[in-house]
Amino acid sequence: MMSNLQTAPSGTDYPGKTLGIVGLVLVFFTIVIGLVLSAVALSQSKNAGYTNTPAKIGVILGSIFLAILVLWVVIVFVVAGLAVSSGQLG
Repeated sequence: MMSNLQTAPSGTDYPGKTLGIVGLVLVFFTIVIGLVLSAVALSQSKNAGYTNTPAKIGVILGSIFLAILVLWVVIVFVVAGLAVSSGQLG
């Protein structure tokens, strides 16, 4: 199936390009903010008919990092709860 999205000519800006790059960088420091910015940039580019690879990568990495963070928090709470209920922590 052919996509009707086009790549921007080199040297030109398209909607969401800068925001996509910023979102991709922020994903490594502030996951949620980077994910939101990347998603907004991807939406802007898609609506204008352009592909935005940095924004797409930002959304993918942000989703993965957020899932890992949520899993880590759940594991920490489960381990802490088990430690408290077994009497090891007070």
